[in-house]
Amino acid sequence: MSDAKLVCRDVWKLYGPGAKQLLKRNANPELADVLKAELVPAVRAANLEVHSGEIFVIMGLSGSGKSTLVRCMSRLIEPTQGELIFEGRDLLAASKTQMINIRRHKMGMVFQHFALLPHLSVLENIAFPLDIQGQNKQQREMRARETIELVGLAGREDNLPHELSGGQQQRVGIARSLVVEPEIWFLDEPFSALDPLIRREMQDEFLRLQAKLKKSIVFITHDFDEAIRLADRIAIMKEGAIIQIASPEELVLNPATDYVAEFTRYVPRDKVISVGTIMQANGPAPFASESVETTPVRSVDKIADISARVFDAEKPVSVVDDKGVKVGSIDRTAIVDFLVSSSRTQH
Repeated sequence: MSDAKLVCRDVWKLYGPGAKQLLKRNANPELADVLKAELVPAVRAANLEVHSGEIFVIMGLSGSGKSTLVRCMSRLIEPTQGELIFEGRDLLAASKTQMINIRRHKMGMVFQHFALLPHLSVLENIAFPLDIQGQNKQQREMRARETIELVGLAGREDNLPHELSGGQQQRVGIARSLVVEPEIWFLDEPFSALDPLIRREMQDEFLRLQAKLKKSIVFITHDFDEAIRLADRIAIMKEGAIIQIASPEELVLNPATDYVAEFTRYVPRDKVISVGTIMQANGPAPFASESVETTPVRSVDKIADISARVFDAEKPVSVVDDKGVKVGSIDRTAIVDFLVSSSRTQH
């Protein structure tokens, strides 16, 4: 049984008169055909699955279609053609009233611009979606206070938005989207307006929340450093089409096209590649206990996170899997070879 929370099948969004007629005549037109028909190809034949509990990042250059695709997923924008399956339900068959109810109770959304209500306090802003749902004041304020605690804003309940920093305002936006306990969480470049230091802090906060809540998340960014830090999988878009979907490591090691290769060319590979990729795997005979350092690293650890320790070790360092079973070893030579190879690839 699939663990997909949301499925997009052959989703199109074309702007301009005659868009539906074009797709009826030709279910999968080339980009040139779309442009010849004087249509704007915002999303073209998008196919993807968002798994339960994963952070699925969509990225691409400005105008690539990533924001339009996310708005199609929640039907804030109506797709021209395709299927949207959310928790086994066909969203395109839902009525307008049913979609409003689904968004209120099942979907959380955070956008680049915080869109806080300036005349409401932090507590009132966060409780607002519950007010829309019809919850009484005691219920919604209790839930809002729990969410305020979750995002680290305790003590700011009575502040107005203009009395908060940019990072604090974004926390209010995040809390407001979480207060309804959504089944899927859409975030459209939520940190891009923040200063670099605050942005890093918000990424840390986001990862902390995800470790605790394990939401199904669709996260849009144009920043590959942000994507590789947050994503379980990444979809790269170009001219409305999804070019490749893969883990950050797979995108770097096995780009599907020259465009993806160029997109990932200057990514710091030691922040993406895992120990398991470059380690020396166990042979038929088990390691002798004296041949390796006793405190292991994990096969999923990134090279950047363990390289200093491996260099400081006098012996190879053991590598274990997620169950703690020894699967190989890594030493200074492997790290040096990897760094030299990465430098050649990027130049």
